[in-house]
Amino acid sequence: MKAFVFPGQGSQYCGMAKEIYDRYPEARSLMDRADEILGYSITDIMFNGSEDDLRQTRYTQPAIFLHSIAVAKLLGDNQAGMTAGHSLGEYTALCYADAMSFDDAIHIVAKRGELMQNAGTINPGTMAAVIGMKDTDLENLLAEAETEGIVQAANFNSPGQVVISGDIDAVRKAVELAPSKGARMAKELVVSGAFHSPLMKPAEEELKASLDAITINDARIPVCMNVVAQPVRRKEEIRNNLVLQLTSSVKWQQSVEAMIAEGVTSFVETGPQKVLQGLIKRIDRSVTIDGVDTADQIAQTLS
Repeated sequence: MKAFVFPGQGSQYCGMAKEIYDRYPEARSLMDRADEILGYSITDIMFNGSEDDLRQTRYTQPAIFLHSIAVAKLLGDNQAGMTAGHSLGEYTALCYADAMSFDDAIHIVAKRGELMQNAGTINPGTMAAVIGMKDTDLENLLAEAETEGIVQAANFNSPGQVVISGDIDAVRKAVELAPSKGARMAKELVVSGAFHSPLMKPAEEELKASLDAITINDARIPVCMNVVAQPVRRKEEIRNNLVLQLTSSVKWQQSVEAMIAEGVTSFVETGPQKVLQGLIKRIDRSVTIDGVDTADQIAQTLS
């Protein structure tokens, strides 16, 4: 079985999806529709914006979603038997699986980006990558760093690669202690907030209200969701998991392993860059891994 997987924040790049817009009328129509719904030109930011523009969470999220879903729609709805997305990418997966409409998805993604950026201002925090630690050592590290504030594992990306998130002092304490606890590397990341931690709580209520205002359907194909690392199809579970996702860990490694256990043998990263391809390779080298990002790659895949 083939699975489409969709990237999250950090995969953006200047000029993203411009050639796709120019070459494929169906993609152009979708992107123009996004500009109309958002009330500003996200396509102008994608095609002509600076790195600093694209790094703003309120723009990053709709830009990556739009690039990814445009590629997926061009490849076709019958190409994957299962899907998943990393954090923001989960919304692309749900849109691809017809659990939400494109109009609702772009609206919610933009709202989520704004809410997360605002939460980062209300509760300043940071994130850090920790490489090469065993799970038990990581738990001990976080327990020690918690004397300085909130800190938790935000992303379980692949074996030995975890991102932590929380209060600035607590995360920096963890980074400082990590080498003595067995980490090969620990490095603070350039982010606008402590994503996937309790510091995102200010965004949770408004996101829930926005999700309650849209129609969510049972998914056409299973979506392996971040919070539970299990394939989900029921609309009630989808809605609940999306709210929990803001403050909970992204269980990406566990999700990929669950998809393989369900019979997935081929993964296609659908959207900008190659982040998920690298992670999946480290999780299980026995599966086939590919990516479709550019107009040329779309043409090659369709042919």
